[in-house]
Amino acid sequence: MSDPLEPAEGMPLLADAESHRATEWESVLLVGDAATITAARRWHETIWTIELLIRDGPVDEEMWTRAHRLASEARDSFYASARDDLGINGAPPPPGQWPREWRAELTG
Repeated sequence: MSDPLEPAEGMPLLADAESHRATEWESVLLVGDAATITAARRWHETIWTIELLIRDGPVDEEMWTRAHRLASEARDSFYASARDDLGINGAPPPPGQWPREWRAELTG
């Protein structure tokens, strides 16, 4: 986890990340099959939801954890679909965990 940024610092970084995502999205549209594009769109929707939460102000831990879980699940579905579309055998990378295991151990 990185140190929090003030909105004035973080919002330009968020805009840059969105610009980069939009550029990379064109590659998915160009070569992805329908299932992969659908999975990618779902992942994008979950990330846009997180962005809206950030723009609206402070987010409580329960909502942040749920939003992060939904984004992680959508990312994992995209990876699985993209790997299948590309003919890559084997399991995709393991899913991310939130809250991180070490953090849960500290609070539990």
